[in-house]
Amino acid sequence: MPIIELDKISKWYGSTQVLDSCSLQVERGQVVVVCGPSGSGKSTLIKTINGLEPVQQGRIVVDGVELGAGGAAALSRLRSRVGMVFQHFELFPHLSVMENLTLAQVRVLKRSLAEARERGSHYLGKVGLSSFADRFPAQLSGGQQQRVAIARALVMDPVVMLFDEPTSALDPEMVGEVLGVMATLAAEGMTMLCVTHEMGFARRVGHRVVFMDGGRILDDCPVGDFFDRPEGRPARAREFLDRILAF
Repeated sequence: MPIIELDKISKWYGSTQVLDSCSLQVERGQVVVVCGPSGSGKSTLIKTINGLEPVQQGRIVVDGVELGAGGAAALSRLRSRVGMVFQHFELFPHLSVMENLTLAQVRVLKRSLAEARERGSHYLGKVGLSSFADRFPAQLSGGQQQRVAIARALVMDPVVMLFDEPTSALDPEMVGEVLGVMATLAAEGMTMLCVTHEMGFARRVGHRVVFMDGGRILDDCPVGDFFDRPEGRPARAREFLDRILAF
């Protein structure tokens, strides 16, 4: 049974259709890279997986739970198990790093503060920031903030991690430290769906590439096929890959 299943989902903003009958299955432990031109629907697609973007048509099942089937309580439980990392970190600026990591654990998972801090310390170590627990987001670099955001998602024990262009807001020299953390998670078997233009990361870490354009999934294939067998790819995917790898 796939851990993520999207069955012919469609979405509109007013009269503008942004997702057009998209279907996708992700097996446990897979790393799926979603790519495509700007405005193709990539970010909207992954945000439907934890209900941040509701759909008007289709069916979404995550870890055996169908979105919309159990009301607000079921959606809240599901979101606690689907980690999400955004472009712009989304840390609470008035809270310390440790407070950012413990808040949802205590309020949503009902952990004691001591247990929440213990798990926070563990995952800060995992992302290489053990000594930063008492700092505030403004005292961190962009790469450090994004690693804290990843740790904040991991403390919730997610079954799936969603990444929405996690390096696009970073200076080039900071990209590697975030991609390194993501590569470690992938090697440890975390199920991951990543919207990214980092094709080197996709080739090295991903299992599959999903290519989107115009709100539709035009290609879904193994990483090796996407990069090494262009003759088998749709013309639009070949054009995109030629442009993004040109330099």
